[in-house]
Amino acid sequence: MDSNIEDLSNSLKELEKNMTTFSSILEKFGLDIITKMGQTNLKITQLTDMVDELNKTTIYIKGLIPQLSNVIQNQKLLEDELSTIKSLIMNLTSLPSKKLEVENTIERDESATDKKVEILNQLNDLKANLENIDDPQAVKTILEQIKEDIFEFTGGHRMLHEISQILTILDSANSLNDLMDDDEQSSKSIKDHLEEKIPFWINKLMVKN
Repeated sequence: MDSNIEDLSNSLKELEKNMTTFSSILEKFGLDIITKMGQTNLKITQLTDMVDELNKTTIYIKGLIPQLSNVIQNQKLLEDELSTIKSLIMNLTSLPSKKLEVENTIERDESATDKKVEILNQLNDLKANLENIDDPQAVKTILEQIKEDIFEFTGGHRMLHEISQILTILDSANSLNDLMDDDEQSSKSIKDHLEEKIPFWINKLMVKN
């Protein structure tokens, strides 16, 4: 009887020991899980902060786009004006026999009216024949003559720069249906551009004395 009680007491002690060991293991396991969860939450918080900062940066960059567009547009306008001045200077130096006379009283040559009518007729003829012309070089020859006549008539005008731009494009064009600017999806064909520009040039000449 005493032997059985002793065996049972030993079994209970062994069980208590095992339970203590198991509790220790379980406690450590739980602490590891809590630690891992804390580290995970910290990383999630850091990632969330980074995403917030990225969103703020993206919004700031988007806000700069309109300002950047204005800068580019103003730069293009300045380049156009500088190109106009350059074109006028080149025309002055390329036509040494044609001198500008500046006096207190300017008397226009009687042939000026005839020159104006001649230029207007050339422009009207070119516009009327555009549908039947597809050779860029043929149009280039006509425009070069018109450009020279306009310079002789006006002594310098923004139209000369615009015509020079088209002449440059015609140099490498294969057809009047080529686009003015291949990089722009909304670019017009050379023919369409000329059909719009010629009436504009005519109006400018009409008011020019």
